[in-house]
Amino acid sequence: MCGIAGQLTRSNSGIDLTGSTKVMIEQLTHRGPDDMGIWKDESSGICLAHRRLSILDLSPHGHQPMCSPDGRFIIAFNGEIYNHVLLRKELENVDSHSSSIQWRGRSDTEVMLAAISHWGVHEATKRFTGMFSFALWDRNERSLYLVRDRVGEKPLYFGWVGETLLFGSELKALRSHPNWRGEIDRDALALYMQFNYIPAPYSIYKSIKKLEPGCITKISENGSMDDVELQRYWSLQDIVTQPRQNISDIAAIEQTESILSAAVKRQMVADVPLGAFLSGGVDSSLIVALMQNQSIQPVHTFTIGFNETSFNEADHAAAVAHHLGTEHTEFYVSPQDAMNIIPLLPTLYDEPFADVSQIPTYLLSKLTRDHVTVSLSGDGGDELFGGYNRYLWGANIWDRIKYLPLPLRQVFAALLYKPSPSSWDKFFSIFGFLLPNRFQYSSAGDKLHKLAKLVSANSANDVFFELISLWKGTDIVLGSKAVKTLATDPSHWPSNLGFSEFMMYQDTQSYLPDDILVKVDRASMGVGLESRAPFLDHQLIKLAWSLPLNMKIRNTQGKWLLRKILHKYVPRDLIERPKMGFGVPIGDWLRGPLRDWAEELLDESRIHSEGYLEAAPIRKKWNEHLSGKLNWQDHLWGILMFQAWLDI
Repeated sequence: MCGIAGQLTRSNSGIDLTGSTKVMIEQLTHRGPDDMGIWKDESSGICLAHRRLSILDLSPHGHQPMCSPDGRFIIAFNGEIYNHVLLRKELENVDSHSSSIQWRGRSDTEVMLAAISHWGVHEATKRFTGMFSFALWDRNERSLYLVRDRVGEKPLYFGWVGETLLFGSELKALRSHPNWRGEIDRDALALYMQFNYIPAPYSIYKSIKKLEPGCITKISENGSMDDVELQRYWSLQDIVTQPRQNISDIAAIEQTESILSAAVKRQMVADVPLGAFLSGGVDSSLIVALMQNQSIQPVHTFTIGFNETSFNEADHAAAVAHHLGTEHTEFYVSPQDAMNIIPLLPTLYDEPFADVSQIPTYLLSKLTRDHVTVSLSGDGGDELFGGYNRYLWGANIWDRIKYLPLPLRQVFAALLYKPSPSSWDKFFSIFGFLLPNRFQYSSAGDKLHKLAKLVSANSANDVFFELISLWKGTDIVLGSKAVKTLATDPSHWPSNLGFSEFMMYQDTQSYLPDDILVKVDRASMGVGLESRAPFLDHQLIKLAWSLPLNMKIRNTQGKWLLRKILHKYVPRDLIERPKMGFGVPIGDWLRGPLRDWAEELLDESRIHSEGYLEAAPIRKKWNEHLSGKLNWQDHLWGILMFQAWLDI
């Protein structure tokens, strides 16, 4: 796991290629503390740089940027290619009747270069199984290729600043270039206010884009942004439009366990200590169970706990760890521990980002890095196998309310809104035992207020966007207009999906890469930890989408298939409980210890003078939140993270 940066500039630009690129890559030392390398070709105006976190082949043979033996290709690569050993053997076989490859070391980077030399960029990339972003210079074509993995586990930003194309793993590298001029993109800011993250291909800056997952872009030596060729070598839309299998439960369980076990085995290969995040939920518990099943030593597992019961899963994680026999480490976080992280967030995430679980994710990564260098996680299980609560009740709600007159639904919504979330929570804590298990949710008050938003929707798609949206961005961001994203553009919507599958597809396209994976990448790389996600193996994604929905959601419960596999390793009573989010009580903290900090950032005159946001609706929600009548924590956290980022 590493960081990459570089530039392609006009040869007569007067830029000090080595010096300016060195400044860029030094901003990414946290991503790769073990080594640094720079390569340039002054005549072409190209310079590549790399920071290395040594995971495979710790010797100097893994040093980057790396040149192919024939000198044609130079690569700066961030990530891991899990099938590099198989590719190495395949390349040796295809070259067996000619001159054999003279390998210099054991790194996956060297295999990538050999594969690209043999099959070409596009065909080689299709053969890579892993998480990756890389920059590749082709000396023959005098062209730069920028490539990103299928799901978007590894980040890559790029864009023209004057006569120079800049690219890198994080925006802080681009911002350090001497020619940098960054203008905030108000349209992207409006998207951020809607989702609390900025979806690809947008970034917070007008001139800079995120390379979309599954894409290769090619820029010629004398090209411009208008000349950029963007090609998609892998498409989730193509995957989900394939017919579903007619398959038995037993066969589906066997296939899923086999492919997931193989993915776990590949991702356990490292030349450094390795462990796993463990929350005690279905996804992380299954990953740890499959790891322990294939390990002769106890797997190292890590969790953080909270003294606030509604946010704490540490006891559940400890029970699972004890049953599986892992070497388990836990750390209970105090409010002060969590709040100490908040000043770091704008720099850590580099552009506005407001998933409150970014705080515990960073703390968990920091705890884990004290013991290991690589950690596996359960990310992706919810999106692929129907784990989020909205998949379960979103369609049910719409089916029940769509025939009711809108005015009647609006009255019902008003009744749900009348008690505050805390009042609902108090009610459920007293009388919840009278309800069936499927209605026993944590944070019931917040969920009922979300339900109130949904009952006024006009269509199933409106229900989904109500579920995932916060502010109407164009109403709150001055001078902004609505722009299309993969989530909001109907041309990217497969026509063969029911409502629950539509939500799963949308989350996999946008929420997963632009929120979940951003959160994990920046938090883990911020402390020099490599995080791997076996659920995101592209063969498993293909299998998951080939299965009918009732293999995922059955009997009003999500992840049916994963539960069936997990129950082979862990007793049901250690797993079966209401789903919890991975968060902190930020709503309460904003009324308490964070109130002064928030008040300063939300000052009405300050917001007016900055000139980006409408102050009145923000102050209205802030006052309502402080009163305790309503919980606007997610809306306000988005505003606060933008304001804090703007400060930095």
